[in-house]
Amino acid sequence: MAIAAPPPLKLSPYIDPQQQPRLQTEFNPIKRVPFLSSRNPLLCVCKLHRYNFKCCLPSSSSTNSVTPAQCYSFLDESFRGSRVLTNEELEKLKALESFVYLQELESGSLWVRVMRIEEMEITVGLLALSFAESLFMSLQYEALLRFFVKQYLIERRAWMPHAVTLVGFYREEGGKRAEELAGTVEVCFDKRGANAPPPTPTPPRNSPYICNMTVTKELRRRGIGWHLLKASEELISQMTSSKEVYLHCRMIDEAPFNMYIKAGYNVIQTDSIFILLTLQRRKHLMCKKLPVSNNFPEPDMSESVPNGVQKAC
Repeated sequence: MAIAAPPPLKLSPYIDPQQQPRLQTEFNPIKRVPFLSSRNPLLCVCKLHRYNFKCCLPSSSSTNSVTPAQCYSFLDESFRGSRVLTNEELEKLKALESFVYLQELESGSLWVRVMRIEEMEITVGLLALSFAESLFMSLQYEALLRFFVKQYLIERRAWMPHAVTLVGFYREEGGKRAEELAGTVEVCFDKRGANAPPPTPTPPRNSPYICNMTVTKELRRRGIGWHLLKASEELISQMTSSKEVYLHCRMIDEAPFNMYIKAGYNVIQTDSIFILLTLQRRKHLMCKKLPVSNNFPEPDMSESVPNGVQKAC
């Protein structure tokens, strides 16, 4: 994933953190959303039966009006008062709240949905650890990374429904272990939800964009990265009329690259070799045109996200 700021840090799943300005570290107390209080991370792994597992979203043509109370049930108070939302945005927030992607794996169950405020801390921890791992940074920097990542997630969360952070939870078959955070991915739906400045090669600003994907180290090579990608595409298909989805992949990341190719993504542009002069890794901009029926081939377990933040970007 990318952290853009002085210094330009990045948190991107399959991309060099120095390449993708994702997290902004300069703070403006007037424009920024205030810190949100986080609950005990151990309490945020909710039980499977609490969620309605379906991937269908309410029709945008519905005649029923949506009130803030109806679609804010999973949002905190600071988000509710951060800005005035249109009726269309309220409809989309309600759609995000109801979205759940459920997949049975060989070793257990995976479900993907929108990150809730009480899951902020464990998501921050996963991203910070993955980012430090990808840069071979000492764990003494983890606290600093957590600070930057938390600020970034708070800011991105305030842009819902134009962008969203998804989290995936995994439960081992047989219930021998409690549900645990398996991975996370960020999805931008339009130019209002896009990060600035965008990474190079630059994708179209108003097109859906997938980034900042990472999988918990102990749960890799189980197809979780594949299904985070699939869940992102399903949500994009339901949230926007645009069918062209973009992401970045570093040239050195062979396993993620092969996964994207298998999933139907094609390279449309590659960084110039001169990008190396800026101490960044060369990367591909990849694009996929989503079909009307989004059928994925069976996942290849070798696609598992490599060390560090894995990015579909």
